[in-house]
Amino acid sequence: MAKIERDEFLDRLTPEDIENIILPTLKADKEKRLAERAYVVEKKLSKKRLIAFLFLFVFIGLGVFSGIKVLAWKIDSDNTYAQIELINESVVIEEVEDTETTEIVNPPVEEDPANPYWDYIKMKLINVDFTELLNINSDTKGWLQVNGTNINYPFVQTTDNEYYLKKDFNQKNNSAGWVYLDYRNDISNLDRNTILYAHGRQNGTMFGSLKNIFKSDWFNDTNNHVIKLSTLTENTLWQVFSVYHIPTTSDYLKTEFNSDTEFLEFIQMLENRSQYDFNVEFNAADKILTLSTCYNDAERVVLHAKLIKREVRS
Repeated sequence: MAKIERDEFLDRLTPEDIENIILPTLKADKEKRLAERAYVVEKKLSKKRLIAFLFLFVFIGLGVFSGIKVLAWKIDSDNTYAQIELINESVVIEEVEDTETTEIVNPPVEEDPANPYWDYIKMKLINVDFTELLNINSDTKGWLQVNGTNINYPFVQTTDNEYYLKKDFNQKNNSAGWVYLDYRNDISNLDRNTILYAHGRQNGTMFGSLKNIFKSDWFNDTNNHVIKLSTLTENTLWQVFSVYHIPTTSDYLKTEFNSDTEFLEFIQMLENRSQYDFNVEFNAADKILTLSTCYNDAERVVLHAKLIKREVRS
């Protein structure tokens, strides 16, 4: 509408026209614009509410999931403690003196009084009555005792290295698992490398306390540098020679070697990794024991020891 025409139109408007036509039109237009703006605002708020609801839903879901995980962990831990207590109450473990059949395995060439080896071999072996343990679990293969830790348990073995990751000594589902022997090993006829595994539980059960080996107090007490095993066929004593944690690898888990040279190079690799120098001598006839567990999600805690004394059970 041209300016002249608009001016003429306005001049012809009466007060009644303004009140009855113009004002209602302006009011309706204003209300329409306000409604459109309110719609846009409400749409934005609805989107924000939806996002907030989704975040709340996810947060609650994660909280419930975490709560269930914590509860399951607590239940499994309680069951593990109960089993350990029952085992300790029902199993007889005795220290035994050396006899005429006790064998000192590959002693050092020179009998140096400063070498703690000569003190270690004077330590008593342990002898375990496996009757009750075999009644509970026929997979029982022996008993492991590690000074300076909480490790004082029977160990088991099956046809793979997975089963006892989530099964306890009673063969029930349990995230704590149990201490188990590598399925490739023959505990009655020791391989060059005998391997035992268990979870590194935060509450110190299973191999959870194996992290103690990195403390200076553990190392400074030389009584901690021996491991004792009792099996169905013999009792043995082992001298620690290497402790370390390392990014997850399987290179220390070999059980078979193509030659004496390969075996001795393997031992040298393990010694080079050690946090401490245990000053242990080796030859190709030695046999070693390996304990392996988790240090964190990306690393392993490992301990190695060599056989120094054994006695066949009668």
